Amino acid sequence: MLVCDNLYNGISEIIDSARRTVAVYVNAQSNMMFWHIGHYINEDLNYVKYSAYGEKILATLSQRLTATYGKGFTYSALTRMMKVALCYDDEEMFATMSQTLSWSHFLELITIEDKAKRLFYQQMGIIEHWSIRTLREKQDGMAYERSLIAAKPEDEAIKALEGITPQHIEPDVVLKNSYILDFLGLNGYYSEEELEDAIITQLEAFILELGQGFAFLERQKRFTVDGTDYYLDLLFYHRRLKCLVAIDLKLGKFKPQYKGQMELYLKYLQKYDMQEGENPPIGLLLCSEGNTEHIELLMLDEPNIKVGQYLTYLPEKQWFIDKLNRSILIAKEYKDKQK
Repeated sequence: MLVCDNLYNGISEIIDSARRTVAVYVNAQSNMMFWHIGHYINEDLNYVKYSAYGEKILATLSQRLTATYGKGFTYSALTRMMKVALCYDDEEMFATMSQTLSWSHFLELITIEDKAKRLFYQQMGIIEHWSIRTLREKQDGMAYERSLIAAKPEDEAIKALEGITPQHIEPDVVLKNSYILDFLGLNGYYSEEELEDAIITQLEAFILELGQGFAFLERQKRFTVDGTDYYLDLLFYHRRLKCLVAIDLKLGKFKPQYKGQMELYLKYLQKYDMQEGENPPIGLLLCSEGNTEHIELLMLDEPNIKVGQYLTYLPEKQWFIDKLNRSILIAKEYKDKQK
């Protein structure tokens, strides 16, 4: 029976592997067919495609293609193919992305007008293998607006996002400027200890909010420096960043002395806990209140210490947009002064 089981399991793996390969191939070929159709129409119609004459040609074309090849070539379907081909005009790059993203992914992505925002969802969808459902959930949850990279000047954000690979990703893409901890059930007044206790109790939900790739290591990690004991609230490891992530929880607004304290933690971790092949540790200060300008002025040039705000309730979407706009404005003013 054991021999039969081993034989069955081995053959099952061969079949499953072949099916996965075929699925990837079929998806990629389907994507490329749609891309080529859109590209061909764009090239052929050129400047008349958005005119009444162009719309008439496209409608006639849709009818003829549908009569010959069946569903999938409606007028709206053809216009989406054209838009995808315009948005992703590099055929080789599109073919590479099609190894991971489905046509439904591309149709969702082309609805995002902002280039940096679209690139964020595109790249994260590729390296984290998001389903189309997950992609939509991430957009609904305003993953881009909540990321630290969103507050960067557009050229810097795009450069960082274009450089993302499964082996390399920037901390500002992974970490957020705001974390929603409404699952903790904390209302009114609570202490830092109660906050930490609630996070440990709901650790799985907290890790999900942090994002993919985080692994919990230790709570209240003790550092002894010159006979003085210090305690770091939470210590994590991030697989893609390949580094330790130190998280310190704070009530109220960010204060300058928090930065010095985190610097001490990071130097200690780098000296005593960092393993060979790892990147230097990163610190994340989570404060319950936001003071965007203070944080931005002190931390814009700080590569390994980040500041985020945590909320124990879910705010309106406009709250995230307003916060991001303030951060972008401050970052732009800071960059202008550096010129």
